[in-house]
Amino acid sequence: MEIPVDVPRAKSAPVSGDPHSLDLNIARARIALSLLAMLSMWVDPTTPGGLFDLTRTETATLLAHLTYSIVLLVVLSRRVPLGNLSPIPNVLDLFFATVISFFTQGQSGPSNVFFVFAIIAAAIRPGLAPTIAAVVASLALYLIVIAFSVGLTLATMMRPVYLAILGYLIGFVGQQRTLFEARVRELETRAQRFSIARSLHDGYVQALAGVNLRLEACRALLASGRVEETLGQLQELQKGVAREYDGVRAYIRSLAGLDEGAGREPSVVVDPRCRVQAAFAGRGLTGEHLLQMMLEGLRNARRHGTARQVEINLSGTDNRILLTIEDDGIGFTEAPTKPWAIASRVAELGGHLTVTSGGGATRLTIEMSE
Repeated sequence: MEIPVDVPRAKSAPVSGDPHSLDLNIARARIALSLLAMLSMWVDPTTPGGLFDLTRTETATLLAHLTYSIVLLVVLSRRVPLGNLSPIPNVLDLFFATVISFFTQGQSGPSNVFFVFAIIAAAIRPGLAPTIAAVVASLALYLIVIAFSVGLTLATMMRPVYLAILGYLIGFVGQQRTLFEARVRELETRAQRFSIARSLHDGYVQALAGVNLRLEACRALLASGRVEETLGQLQELQKGVAREYDGVRAYIRSLAGLDEGAGREPSVVVDPRCRVQAAFAGRGLTGEHLLQMMLEGLRNARRHGTARQVEINLSGTDNRILLTIEDDGIGFTEAPTKPWAIASRVAELGGHLTVTSGGGATRLTIEMSE
């Protein structure tokens, strides 16, 4: 018996789990913003220079922003940590947005786009405080630009108001996205914990129960002086414990996301077609053991036997029980080997287990009677 080790692994959420990668992506977007803004102003017929023309001041400002964007991307690409200097890109984004807004005030231009980019760059980081700071700074700087360029009027004062509304919406949506991703991570964690608990309960706990039953059988054999049979039982128990140890080790390594290594052959898991017929009337404890044996036989055929077809038949009452588990898998590598978890349950119920393997088929026959 072995529990499938292909447990779902935790996936890292696409939030800013890696701040450096986030900074790199923002730096690339900043370069694209600079190039697109330069192109849009160049083809804008309302600029002072006319169509396909930019003033020297506008050209110098946009080139300075492009240079700053490229230098920052190169620095981040070399994995140079910004450390305490991490707020500097946000400050420079607001600075260039202010300068471009001052030189393009009173005409169509990309000034609002630069302010929005500064707000978005702050909003995609964890926490609402950076977004609020960026919105307040953008609003104040925009008002200063309007006051010194065209003067404050009711018409011009509405521009920063619209910018503030847009900044609020960006911050709100960003915060909701963060909360949503945190909730998704929580649900994933719960699902994984439930899957682990179920695997431990249905597999390793049952395996420990099988060890306990086998030890009890050995104790009874020793008490009756049947030493040879006791040694045989202990030998099978030792093999089963070693097999379970390998299963636990593989299970733990799968949870940690580690490979088993090149020396270990990967298990080939086939999902077979199964046919189950069961009709039983008897005690609940006996029924529980029978269901566990049926489950164990199906797992063995799926995990170890690489079977394509599995057929399980259960019939009988307390007086006589017949359970057969047959598959078309590769069978057992050792002729005397019996599935020890099933064998221990059969021994506890006072039954008899017969294993027939060969010719591309494996058949387990379990007979019990009172």
